Amino acid sequence: MAKKRKEKRENDGLSSTQDEVKANAGASEALKEAQHTEGGSARMSLLILLSIFTFAASVMYLVYRNFPELPDDEMEKIKIPKDMDDAKALGTVLSKYKDTYYSQVLVAYFATYVFLQTFAIPGSIFLSILSGYLYPFPLALFLVCLCSGLGASFCYMLSYLVGRPIVYKYLTERAHKWSQQIEKHRDHLINYIIFLRITPFLPNWFINITSPVINVPLGVFFIGTFLGVAPPSFVAINAGTTLYKLTTAGEAVSWNSLAVLGVLAVLSILPVCFQKKLQKKLA
Repeated sequence: MAKKRKEKRENDGLSSTQDEVKANAGASEALKEAQHTEGGSARMSLLILLSIFTFAASVMYLVYRNFPELPDDEMEKIKIPKDMDDAKALGTVLSKYKDTYYSQVLVAYFATYVFLQTFAIPGSIFLSILSGYLYPFPLALFLVCLCSGLGASFCYMLSYLVGRPIVYKYLTERAHKWSQQIEKHRDHLINYIIFLRITPFLPNWFINITSPVINVPLGVFFIGTFLGVAPPSFVAINAGTTLYKLTTAGEAVSWNSLAVLGVLAVLSILPVCFQKKLQKKLA
């Protein structure tokens, strides 16, 4: 009886090792396959990316050109916030006009958030906080999750089109390591993406630009991002209701909110753990 249990443990260990080897081999194969389909040099990709950015910036200019005419002292506050003082000044102006020019303010907010997410430009955290000040909580949460999901997906598509040479040149080792993790979690990618969005283990910009290179499906990527950014956004939006009491973005996060995010991160991977245990019992 003891001998059978020992043989079973050895077989389980061998199976686990084989799965890990397969995951690593799959990761390497995915990167190699992507490298074979690589088009153009890193320099050409940067030029194309710059052209796309210029076009997007032109669209943003048109959005702000259609914004209602404001006094000069208020117009100078209409800019991407770099700190909490900028966010407060912007919130003061937008709250004054959001009822009269509801659609213009909403479109400008939406376009700016998606633009920042698409090109990985800092500042979206202040817009998340600002949404809690401007809009009812359910609308603010949906708006932030939608903007984050769309912006990250546009960044994904940019990387798919022109980002591969850049990833291979500057992020090869990190992309290879994450590719191995993706292969291990291939059967439950949505849970894994949600977990990564809640936790700070990988920067969001890195997830966005490397996901298409290592064959993360766009649909899974969008859903995982939309759901995964909800808990951190909940914290930021809730802080936005007391915008004028904040002096830095860091004050939006408390120990209680960190504890809640930790619990939600664990909950996001619990189904995966139960599934693995069930598969081992049935094997």
